[in-house]
Amino acid sequence: MTTNISESTDRRVQRTRYALRDALVSLLPERGWDDLSVQDICERANVGRSTFYMHFRNKEELLAGGLGDLRGALREQAKAAREEGHGGLPFVRGLIEHVHEQRKLFRALIGRRSGHVVQTRFRDMVLQLARDDLSRLAAAQWRRDASAHYIAGALVELLAWWVEGRCAQPAEQIEHLFHQFTAPAIAGLTSPIE
Repeated sequence: MTTNISESTDRRVQRTRYALRDALVSLLPERGWDDLSVQDICERANVGRSTFYMHFRNKEELLAGGLGDLRGALREQAKAAREEGHGGLPFVRGLIEHVHEQRKLFRALIGRRSGHVVQTRFRDMVLQLARDDLSRLAAAQWRRDASAHYIAGALVELLAWWVEGRCAQPAEQIEHLFHQFTAPAIAGLTSPIE
């Protein structure tokens, strides 16, 4: 039985990328973003720097890839939730559950020790998810875009407050509170401006 060379190369590429991503995820809570170097990531992943640079230009691109994977998974969960009849912002449940499961990591991502780059990338990911969901509720207009920014900002701040340990409430209550707070913003998309 012969193995397709490109298939085995693809698997090696995937393994290397996953190893680098896992290294980043494990190092973020330990060191924080600003104190983390490409060399640290390479050492933890047991790959050389040249291998790292074959896959990513810098640690920001590695981070973006990981957040892109998370965004894709949350979109899939949201799609399934919409098919079950859940309206509004179905990505929120998956994000809150993921944050709850990975509290230590998210403290490093969106908490006080994270770097500006990390917070911006995470906020942009949440904003894109909010835009996607709101595009199903209202036609393109400045109010929809403003609502997406408002909702994304509120969600990121609520998650940061939650993971920093200021609240021991379970994920379901945080989700319920978020939806309660954002319901007027979503309702405002379809109501006329006064």
